[in-house]
Formats: sequence, structure tokens, C-alpha cells
Amino acid sequence: MKFNTVNVSFALASLAGSALAGAVYTLNDSIIGEGFYNSFNFEAIPDPTDGRVTYVNQSTAQMLNLTYATKDTFIMRADDTTVLTSSGPGRNSVRIRSNTQYTQHVVVFDMLHMPEGCGTWPAVWETNEANWPDGGEVDIVEGVNNVEPNQSTLHTSPNCSMPANTTQLGTLVSTDCDSSVDGNAGCGVQLTEDYNSFGPGFNSIDGGWYAMERTNSYIKVWFWERYDNSAPVDATSGAWSIDTSLWGTPAAYFPNTYCDLASHFDANNIIINLTFCEYCLARGDWAGNAAVYAASGCPSDCVTYVDNNPTAFTNAYFQFSSINVYT
Repeated sequence: MKFNTVNVSFALASLAGSALAGAVYTLNDSIIGEGFYNSFNFEAIPDPTDGRVTYVNQSTAQMLNLTYATKDTFIMRADDTTVLTSSGPGRNSVRIRSNTQYTQHVVVFDMLHMPEGCGTWPAVWETNEANWPDGGEVDIVEGVNNVEPNQSTLHTSPNCSMPANTTQLGTLVSTDCDSSVDGNAGCGVQLTEDYNSFGPGFNSIDGGWYAMERTNSYIKVWFWERYDNSAPVDATSGAWSIDTSLWGTPAAYFPNTYCDLASHFDANNIIINLTFCEYCLARGDWAGNAAVYAASGCPSDCVTYVDNNPTAFTNAYFQFSSINVYT
């Protein structure tokens, strides 16, 4: 299709306007400190990604000191004391799922620390486990083996893809969101504008804020470092009301141009988990995939390393000040 100069300018302006469009929301759920135990369920389930992990329930996690909370902070972590046997269960860790499901909303994570270390695969995401992939999945924070930066990704049923060019700060790495294509790579955006968005870099700056806005027109992800003076005050202060139109260009922008978001996403739970390299290397899941693991500069092979080096996971923990959900 051929455009004249006026039409091209209008099209570019429309793209920019769409990325910056937003709305006003009010606080629906504010989850702080010990409130995590009331707002989330600890999922003691087999790992869907075949990780070298054993997810434990809340009472076990508290007994083993894999989770603890105060009035203003919540921590969940992996075991860092046990040498595993190759034929035994995986490393103890925690996976939590929100009791509430959300459709169109904004969620802001005030995170001070995320898991780091070779073999680790931390994630902060949303999905409907009972209806995956038809109910959609939004990976807000995800990465493996300390490899920076963060990657935000959508995984869906067929007939959902993203434009090759959108107004966002990050870098598009794949356009097809269909989970049945390309080994379930999804349509991902790497937050190349800020390599402190993941892993050791994130932890070295005392973390920051991740936010995700989901509407039927678009899904957006933002990241602001802890000491970024340009971070929007309503997002970082847990304000009663927020206006996402004032938050600037998102790190990742997923418009509905080639994807009917309303039909590809249903009511989703927030999930936070830490797994490790998959036990079955032939499956090729992300963290322990031999090529991915070696390219990360990590020693040995993933499973052997996770089994034999518990102290390597002393810093494999999430620390949250709060999660605020707006509707």
C-alpha cells in the first residue's frame, strides 16, 4: 500500500498516541507484608515447566524459612542448604497464585529484590492455569541464569501476533504470540533500554517498580528503577487513584492490531514463582536448555549445578514491599 506524506505522518502520530493512551483507575487491592498470606495461595504442584524444583505449601515454606513477612515486606525464596541427589526431588521453592482473578486492570509491583544465580528461572506473570493457553498469559518479569535484561512476553492461543514496529522503549524479539509456534516462545520484548531490569543489576539498585496495564485495546509494561526521579508518583506511592496516560512510553507495548485481546485473554491470576533448570533436558525448556545455559557462562550443566551447590542460591529470593491492583 502506498501512502502520501500526510498519511504517513498521521499514521506515525496515531501509533505514538496509541502507545501513550491511558486511563484513570482506582485502587482495588493493596497487598503488603503479611497480607500476602491472605491474598495468595501457595501452590504445591508439579512444575508445569519441568523444573528441577519441588514447590512446597505455605506451612512447609514457613517451617523451612522459605517465606517470611513483616508488616511492610514479604519474602519468598528457594532452599539454599540442601545438596540434592540425582534421583531425588528437586530443590524446594515457592510458587504463589493470587486468590483474585483480574481482567482489565493495572498492577504495580514494588520489588526490592528478585532471585539471581545460574540455573534460576524467576517469573512474575498472569494467567488462568485452568484455561491455558486459551485464557492467555502475560509474563511481566522473566529471565534465566542472570541474563539481563528482563523480557516481557505474551503467550496465547492461535491467531494473535504483534506488529513489527510499535512505540515502546524495549526491543521486540518475536511477533507471534501463539504458544503452539516456535516452541512456545511467545511474542516477547526485551527491556534493552535498561539492563538493570533483571537479575544482579536489578538487585544492585535496590530494585524498583514494574507495572502492567491490561485493556482490550493493549497490554503495556513499564519499569522504573528505585531512584528514578522521573517515575510517576502515583505508581510508586500506592496512590488511591492513578492515571496511566501520564506514565510515558511503556517498556513493552502489545496492541490489539493483529490480536483480539478480549477473546485471547480471560480472567487471570497473578503468579510469582522461582523454578530451576528443567529435570528432563530433552524437553528443552528455557533455563536448563544446554545451549542457553552454556551461553549464560554458567558452570557444569544446569541440573548438576543446582543439585550440588545450594549456597549458590542464597540470593535466590523475591522481596516485595507491595502489590497494588487498580481497576
